[in-house]
Amino acid sequence: MKSTIKTIEKKNAGFISTRISGTDGVSLETMKWVKVFEKKKISCFFFGGELDTPKEKSYISETAHFTHPEIKDIHRHSFGIRIRGRYITKKIHKIKSLLKDDIYKFIETFELDFIVAQNCLTIPLNIPLGLALTEVISEIGIPVIAHHHDFFWERQTFLINSVWDYLNMAFPPHIPTITHVVINSSGRNQLGLRTGVSSTVIPNVMDFKNPPKPIDSYASDVKKALGIEKDELLILQPTRVVKRKGIEHAIELVNRLSNIGFKSKLVISHASGDEGFDYELRVKEYSHLMGVNTIFVSDIINEKRGLTKSGKKIYTLDDIYPHADLVTYPSTFEGFGNAFLEAVYFRKPIVVNIYSIYATDIKPKGFSVIELDGYVSEDAVIKTKEILTNRELREKMVNKNYEIAKVFFSYEVLESKLNSLIPVLLK
Repeated sequence: MKSTIKTIEKKNAGFISTRISGTDGVSLETMKWVKVFEKKKISCFFFGGELDTPKEKSYISETAHFTHPEIKDIHRHSFGIRIRGRYITKKIHKIKSLLKDDIYKFIETFELDFIVAQNCLTIPLNIPLGLALTEVISEIGIPVIAHHHDFFWERQTFLINSVWDYLNMAFPPHIPTITHVVINSSGRNQLGLRTGVSSTVIPNVMDFKNPPKPIDSYASDVKKALGIEKDELLILQPTRVVKRKGIEHAIELVNRLSNIGFKSKLVISHASGDEGFDYELRVKEYSHLMGVNTIFVSDIINEKRGLTKSGKKIYTLDDIYPHADLVTYPSTFEGFGNAFLEAVYFRKPIVVNIYSIYATDIKPKGFSVIELDGYVSEDAVIKTKEILTNRELREKMVNKNYEIAKVFFSYEVLESKLNSLIPVLLK
């Protein structure tokens, strides 16, 4: 695709987030944007509480992380209650001031021409960071792309709170120098209805132009490392262990497959994350009740290969996917669906619950999947059995999905969108 933004060579972009590290959706999409920017000769620099980006291009501010003790204390006294203590207000503004100083230093150190705010002006996991960035933007008028992944109104946990003043100010802010980008059409509609702010939809993407590489010698022993026997299926749940992922549906499906002769293990790739561990206990208890062997492997899956402290091999998620016989994605809600695209990229059959964004932004493209409509139906079990036993049908399904995704969710789509967006931002 011919570039249309040659006039913006030697520009510097600063990505700001609570963290840019690991395999969470925001970090993954950030690095995809970085690849496109660098292709356009835009140098990229990074600000956050946790970074695995090049040190010479990074600015770490510890209180930017949502797991910092002070930020967690603010969060605890901001949500689930309707009145906040005055000391919390003071703490918010004290940390906001420190973060503002760091953001100014970040801009000055790397001579930034524009900022990309990655979800930190969207979801209020770190209120002082959102306020600090909003004030900096207002004070110096620097151009900003606010990349919104999941808004606070999409999560029930944020709807009872004592910080409506801050949410209305900074999550997201309504400032002329900000160009808003959302990842789905529902986000665009809700943002417009709630704030009057217009936005551009840029979906999550994968590099469909370049298919995944064959399994190498390092990853050849994945099934053995996961304890998968030769006569067992590896059914992959490639998500964090949080309630909205609907993992009970995957467990029930594995149970019902075992009842018709399919010996399987359910492998869950990620840990619980930032939403507590109660649901993980629930998943373990439910697996026991259903007689399903569920394996939690977040300790040996990371964004880079290596060894654990005990000497076990660490694999990437890309190492695991090729060995999967089936991918389960029974989420009740998703901002978009990175795991869906990953399964398509690795040409794996997918079981997907019909969550709202799938129904509006993904399904209409024509993908062929095993659908759940809120529960595991007999039809879904029968179709899963058919896909697992009929190789020709399975290959036809996954190849069709790959070609559809290449058209709608490729890097080329992202590049085309940014080609149109950045010249307007920097005019």
